[in-house]
Amino acid sequence: MRLFETANYTIIPHRKIGYFISGTLILLSLIAIFGRGIQYGIDFRGGIEIILEFEEPASTDELRSALNEPLGTLPDIRRLGVGRDMLIRIDTELSSTEVQQAVLSIAASVYPNNPSTIVQTEHVGPSFADDLRNAALMSIIFALIMIFIYILVRFKKWSYSAGAVAALGHDVIITLGIFTILHGLVPFSLDINQALIAAFLTIVGYSLNDTVVVFDRIRENSLIFKTESFDKMVNRSVNNTLSRTVITSLTTLFVVTILFIFGGDVLKGLSFALIIGVLLGTYSSIFVASALLVDLQLKTRKNVA
Repeated sequence: MRLFETANYTIIPHRKIGYFISGTLILLSLIAIFGRGIQYGIDFRGGIEIILEFEEPASTDELRSALNEPLGTLPDIRRLGVGRDMLIRIDTELSSTEVQQAVLSIAASVYPNNPSTIVQTEHVGPSFADDLRNAALMSIIFALIMIFIYILVRFKKWSYSAGAVAALGHDVIITLGIFTILHGLVPFSLDINQALIAAFLTIVGYSLNDTVVVFDRIRENSLIFKTESFDKMVNRSVNNTLSRTVITSLTTLFVVTILFIFGGDVLKGLSFALIIGVLLGTYSSIFVASALLVDLQLKTRKNVA
């Protein structure tokens, strides 16, 4: 990437533009989240779980499409084991007996030469779904707290921790906002389920890695360019790591885009979240974490002076 080998862009001096873009995206995301509401999957709102066993491996996509109309909702279907068993999760007002009959009938019509039987049927009650939802929220909050402590121990200054955690929160809120806004507008499910919580935590980890790389260079350059102003030194550091950041992001983006295109319906929501996360993580490590670090450091020095 020769474009970034000798990068010398004025990024930090124009950080207020980044603040405006991020602030606008966060505001729109919060309006969507609190206005429209988060669209939870069956994991977090309850429903019926059925384990369907086939004699031979069968396609989940075909069965999912066939069940959509008779059940009145698009079920969540995943393979279990080697592919003969399927876990079907359905949020429907139909009784358990009606759902079982519909599943067996549709499975027989879609796979006439591949008999199937229902091995197990369970109800995911609202109470259990609430517990899962609370546990998922706490896992994200706990991850941010631990990251704050890790950055504080590693860089010895709270401004580094604040910048990093703010960037991570920025990425999660905007990703959740995009999912809320686009829910029902795209031809694949954007319900928030356990897989997407894993995606959010992956986004946090990816964004943190990018941020730590930039912060490490800032710390190194602060010892080399002692007479240079802090904002100029941070801008130099961001430019130094720009090539590495862009190459890593493009490589990761290529992989998750392939997953989005060829991974099937079940993985589209997960891979879509990762695509957004890679883009936001790259952006936030430069225009949010580093920019906030500069303003917090300058404000701290001004207060001390």
